[in-house]
Amino acid sequence: MKEKIKHIPDWVPLVCYTAIGLGTMMGGWRIVKTMGTKITKVTPLEGVAAETAGAITLYGVSQGLGVPVSTTHTITGSIIGVGMTKRLSAVRWGVTVNLLWAWILTIPVSGLVGAGTYLIMHALGY
Repeated sequence: MKEKIKHIPDWVPLVCYTAIGLGTMMGGWRIVKTMGTKITKVTPLEGVAAETAGAITLYGVSQGLGVPVSTTHTITGSIIGVGMTKRLSAVRWGVTVNLLWAWILTIPVSGLVGAGTYLIMHALGY
């Protein structure tokens, strides 16, 4: 039995695209800087290796297992792996631990923000 597909209002994707674009404009450079210099110093060859490893991991997990995976988490793990091939001390573990905490907190905080947004929108009659 087919379910009726609900129409998504045109403003919803536009607001999402705008939020993603603004977030990238405001903080994207910090992510690039953190990935390329703060975790470990990455040379062009190491960058290619990390990107290739990230792509293989993303494809394997998402297509092979059907599990959604964060590209940022995957490439970060690949960069840490590349840094560890030099020596363990080449990785700045303090930065890495901060990233891990951010990852752990992302899902529950996003859930709370989503729930709060829904409650506000619901209270306003949307």
